[in-house]
Amino acid sequence: MLHRPLIDKVLADMTMLRPCSAWLYPLRGIYYFASHRYLWPLFKTRLIPIVLLSAFIYVLLFLFAYLPQVAFLSIFQGVGAWINGAFLVLGEGAAIVAALFEAFFVDETLVDIFDSVLVSEGHGELVTMSRVLYPQGDDVVKRLGKPTKSAVYAPFSLRQIVEFIVLLPLNFIPVAGTPMFLVLTGYRAGPFHHWRYFQLLDLSKQQRKERIRRRQLQYTTFGTVALILQLVPILSMFFLMSTAVGSALWTVDLENKRDLLGRRPGRDPEGLYHDDYNDDDAMI
Repeated sequence: MLHRPLIDKVLADMTMLRPCSAWLYPLRGIYYFASHRYLWPLFKTRLIPIVLLSAFIYVLLFLFAYLPQVAFLSIFQGVGAWINGAFLVLGEGAAIVAALFEAFFVDETLVDIFDSVLVSEGHGELVTMSRVLYPQGDDVVKRLGKPTKSAVYAPFSLRQIVEFIVLLPLNFIPVAGTPMFLVLTGYRAGPFHHWRYFQLLDLSKQQRKERIRRRQLQYTTFGTVALILQLVPILSMFFLMSTAVGSALWTVDLENKRDLLGRRPGRDPEGLYHDDYNDDDAMI
């Protein structure tokens, strides 16, 4: 049985390491990505051509799809049609760009970003459960070896894309429609940003569901902010990369708390501890 002084010390340490609100992590990811040069080549090598392609897609959509949709929406919304029409076109563009991500194998880059942040922040042991990690290298990214297990940042989900398209008409609803669309889509998308973390912990399907259930509000706010960033034309792919950084930073905070409780990464066979204790669940 734990002594009271030890419990008090752990709780005090937990307060010091209390993570920021979940919705802030995508924003923290932008700053972290911009201020850590080792991440930049991952953006340059694969994504600059795709950024140009996404720009081309958005230009076409705004030239040929924006005004017709505004005209239709104006029947129901009046002046508000100009704003909601823009969100509708941005949503359509995001759906097309999401399909392009899969076509250009961007997920592998997201895995490298996620893993390199974990290693840089002192959680290389967690990464070694799924891939080779070289002891030396010019930077963190070059220390990453080949995966020894399946390495996926977020699995392709046809259901998520279909739901995204199905929810787009919510933008037809005046005033409340666009916020509803963003929150409902964020609700579905949020947990996917921790899929890689669940992989590294080697969680079962049931364990994943339980963790998502405990943090559903946090995942919803994270996913909503991530979606808003990805609706920004031209920069949507950059924000996808920076959101992966934010997801990794959230993981770092969770793992720091696990370390305080003396738990090895992914090891809690008897369920003696929960990394979802109250101070984390209270955060939005």
